[in-house]
Amino acid sequence: MIRGVLLDLDGTLLDHRSAADAAVIGWVSHHAPGHPRLAEVAALWEALEEPHLRAWHAGECSLEEQRRRRIRALCVELAVTVPDDLDAAFGAYATRYRRSWSAYPDAAEAVAALAGFRLGVLTNGSQHMQEAKVRAIGLGGQVGPVLTGEVLDGHYKPAPGSYTAAARALGLAPGEVLLVGDDVVNDVTAPAAAGMRSVWLDRLGVQPAPAGFPRITSLAELPALARGDLPPS
Repeated sequence: MIRGVLLDLDGTLLDHRSAADAAVIGWVSHHAPGHPRLAEVAALWEALEEPHLRAWHAGECSLEEQRRRRIRALCVELAVTVPDDLDAAFGAYATRYRRSWSAYPDAAEAVAALAGFRLGVLTNGSQHMQEAKVRAIGLGGQVGPVLTGEVLDGHYKPAPGSYTAAARALGLAPGEVLLVGDDVVNDVTAPAAAGMRSVWLDRLGVQPAPAGFPRITSLAELPALARGDLPPS
């Protein structure tokens, strides 16, 4: 029986991609006006996110250092001057990013419809920023604790410990928890391997879910699944 629901944040509750794309395009436009590869900037920045975040999660560098590395790598790729103060450069990007934070239209209603479940947000970002996002999109106090590796003994998705620790934070066993998110590995197959139920949120609706896992295209479909319409695991 499902008693708790864990929600991913970026790409699930908050439209991270649109916010990040707008922020980095704005930053490059300011830093290198008229750059001929501006149309490529969003895709380049997205490609830099995962490897540098993964290095931070693995303890290979600090949160601040992975941010510096991302800005430096983007500038090198675009052949523009690398800023002397990389922290200030990332800060300018982050200011633009925060201005663009917005919830998906289905988020608030879906969270309200999950009343009665123990809720939490399981996310791989920094604790401070992810908590700020939840407040900014109007879901503070409604989605339960915001759980990152910083409060889960250093475990980030897709490490098994992130899921078992998140379940403990809800006071539940992994098998009593359903996780929903947009990343097939982090939010679907890896939690299932740790004993959780999981559902893939495919907002673009362009490909089938991994075999044996439910797929939804809107959070509006989630409450019914959590209340008993899940296929057997």
